[in-house]
Amino acid sequence: MKFWRKPLDHDKYKTPKGEIRIIDDRCKGCGFCIEFCPNEVLKESERFNVKGYHPPEPNDADKCIGCRLCELICPDFAIYVIVTEDEQKNSDESTTNANKEPAEVEDHA
Repeated sequence: MKFWRKPLDHDKYKTPKGEIRIIDDRCKGCGFCIEFCPNEVLKESERFNVKGYHPPEPNDADKCIGCRLCELICPDFAIYVIVTEDEQKNSDESTTNANKEPAEVEDHA
């Protein structure tokens, strides 16, 4: 997906990354994951699986942002995404910071 501009605060946030895992023998080659991937990460492979279909393979795995749309749309549950460790650590830190109590305000009246 291409945008005509970047958000003004794009440098403040880190783009999430994901690793795509494909269970080749479950895939029936419907192509939904390839068609609906917003970053065009997947392509049809040249090889055949046990069922005789061409399962998807990563085209450019670095472009995966871990949106998990391929997981949601796959009718055979043949694909899933693992969020990379760096992103898990960052999300854990943000969750920890969100759960902290706000600092008490002193009344200087």
